[in-house]
Parts: sequence; structure tokens; C-alpha cells
Amino acid sequence: MRSPGGDQQTGRVILVIVACPFVVSGDPLQLVRLLTNLLDNAERHAERQILVTVRQQDGEAVLEVLDDGAGIAPEHREMVFQRFTRLDASRSRDAGGTGLGLPIAREIAHTHGGSLTIEDSDVGARFVLRLPVFTER
Repeated sequence: MRSPGGDQQTGRVILVIVACPFVVSGDPLQLVRLLTNLLDNAERHAERQILVTVRQQDGEAVLEVLDDGAGIAPEHREMVFQRFTRLDASRSRDAGGTGLGLPIAREIAHTHGGSLTIEDSDVGARFVLRLPVFTER
């Protein structure tokens, strides 16, 4: 992960906003992999900025990763969660990526009782992860 001050090599800035503290339950290594896959994807497609927000809403932890790149057309949003899928725009932009990061991220979200979707955004791609908030019984 890059510092909020920016990345010296790419010049991209990652801003992180956490609205409130809460806990989710799950496998730490898998959850880190999910987050890493989302941030790697955003970094690959962002022009200058990645915005990460974390909040609690309706008993769920909601993490959003928004980049300022070209975005993903609504008709392709589910397609990017299929294994080995790389859209033409991403193929021409860089040679990196295997088309596995986003499907793995979604699988981890589902394994933890959550969801990973792409939602509308004025600019770029907006990935929204929802996971149940841990509550003591």
C-alpha cells in the first residue's frame, strides 16, 4: 500500500477516509488479499488518484475503492469478476494482470458473508465491498 502522500514512481495519490471504528470477523490473510487485489486494480487503472472510504452502514462494513481512470461500462461490470477476463481497455493500458485478482476478491468477500460489486460513479471505477460487522453475543 502506498502512503497518503503519494507514490514517487507513479505520482498517484491514495486518500483514505475512515468514518468510524468497527470490526469484521474473518481470515486476516484472505481479507488482506482482497484489499490488496482491489488496490492493485485501482492503481493499475487510476490516472492520478485513488480514494478509499470505510464506513458502517446498516450493520455492514462498507469499503469503497474509487479510482479516477476510464471506469468500467455497466455492461462489463459483471464480466470483470469472471476468471481470466481482461477488458480491451485494460489490455492496451498495461501488460500486467492475469484477470484473476477481481474474481478472487469477490470469492473472498462471498466466503466472509459479504459482497463485492461495481457501482455507478461520476468518474472512474467504484468498487464497493460489504461485509457483516462483528458483534459480540
